[in-house]
Amino acid sequence: MSDFGSGVGGGGGGGVVAGPRASFGTRFLAALIDGVLIGVVALVFRLLLGALLGSGVQLLLGLAYYAYLEGSPSGQTIGKRAMSIRVVDFNGGGPIGTGRGLLRYVGRIVSSIPCGLGYFWMLWDSEKQTWHDKIATTVVVPTSAYPVAAWPG
Repeated sequence: MSDFGSGVGGGGGGGVVAGPRASFGTRFLAALIDGVLIGVVALVFRLLLGALLGSGVQLLLGLAYYAYLEGSPSGQTIGKRAMSIRVVDFNGGGPIGTGRGLLRYVGRIVSSIPCGLGYFWMLWDSEKQTWHDKIATTVVVPTSAYPVAAWPG
């Protein structure tokens, strides 16, 4: 197990986080929940502002949503919270911060470009990391093994 401690941002020991990882199915459902939430809000903006400006607002909304929530001490979006998983730093298990949350979101775009290959990568990766996990040096873990003290933290 890692030196993750209480799950609220400790772990600065520099060791690679050991222990369980979130499954593909759990991560998929969390992403689906987040996608529906952002999609509904984005649809309202598209209807109010038009397709082009609405798309820009959707991009900014996604950047803010993931950077803030995944970068928070809890490492959880609403979807991840519903599925009892969280994002942590691969080297030490602490929170990733908003900068790496933003980097991870941009990595999601990269992961989706070649027919979603970057998302499926976790199915055969030894650390169960997607491309956006690798880009931001993160892993997604169950909260049963890595508890959250407070949400969003």
